[in-house]
Amino acid sequence: MALKKFILLIIFVLASLDGVAQENLVFEADSWSFGDIHEEGGVVSHCFTAENRSEKPVVILNVVGACRCVSARFSRKPVLPGEKTEVVVTFDPMGHPGIFSKDMGVYTADRRKVASLTVAGNVLARPKSIEERYPVDAGEGLRLQSSSCSFSYLYKEHDTHAGVGFVNTTDRPLTLELRARNTPHGLTLTAPHKIAPREQGSIDFGYFFPKDDPYYGTVNDVWEVWVNGKNKRVLLVTHGIVVDNPKSQDKNSTPKGNISENIVKFVFDKHKTKVLHRRLTLSNSGRGALIVRAVEHGGVFSTDLRRGIRVEAGGELSFDISFDARKCPGGQLTDRLILITNDPLRPMIRVRMVASQL
Repeated sequence: MALKKFILLIIFVLASLDGVAQENLVFEADSWSFGDIHEEGGVVSHCFTAENRSEKPVVILNVVGACRCVSARFSRKPVLPGEKTEVVVTFDPMGHPGIFSKDMGVYTADRRKVASLTVAGNVLARPKSIEERYPVDAGEGLRLQSSSCSFSYLYKEHDTHAGVGFVNTTDRPLTLELRARNTPHGLTLTAPHKIAPREQGSIDFGYFFPKDDPYYGTVNDVWEVWVNGKNKRVLLVTHGIVVDNPKSQDKNSTPKGNISENIVKFVFDKHKTKVLHRRLTLSNSGRGALIVRAVEHGGVFSTDLRRGIRVEAGGELSFDISFDARKCPGGQLTDRLILITNDPLRPMIRVRMVASQL
């Protein structure tokens, strides 16, 4: 009981000392709202006033914040007891549209944080230029929102669409043609052939894979952009990963795939080492059979794991990853092993593979 009272007494004393430290420099108000401000309107500032209510001079050592968009101007001249000082906090709205709240800590010469000043408000976004909205110059006055269109997962039996915006910045009509560098699979493309002056629109990409389509894994389709019959050396890439549709699976018998290692490292001596091997384990902690749908890698490493392999519920499978040092030019090589399974929650498993020469 006596120990408990002693601990409570220490806590009370420490809290009292902390309160005294906080009262060395007291701000009349520690927060300010700028309200609505325009992003292009330039910096805004507010002056915070503080009073030294202690019996000793106080020196502000620094006023710091976590964002470069806020800064502070203050005096390092000692503030005598009863005197006041000012801290001017400036906020730069450029590049920070939307609601904001920024804190700045006030530190004194004894390196204590004696206050936290907050400026807040709402930055009204400035109108963006055509070049900012469509940063990809496709030539002949045609601009694109992006040079890629990513779909993430492409679920079987689900029609998935995404678009890339375009604009004709000229006062003359343009013709557009997208020529595939490879043979797209499961893709539909909708794009105008003629684009009117100043017209804005979207190139639509859609993927659909039937349930019985045997393809799984990465789709990476590359398109050449031809404007007015000229190859402008601009490439448009569509990317996605074909996996099973989780809605088509029985929730009571879903698999759950796990890998024993996510990073595999090989260290070799090129003059002595030939082929290196590592064993990994693919396990299934779910309630249904885990099926390997696709196995992908860049070719630097090899594996004996193949598509179609099953791992029953509660089971595991060991497989080999090998590296042929004789084919390595030296230095360090990296690659990724990508496994696509019928796990509805995590259909893709990645293993990073690294080989380093001694």
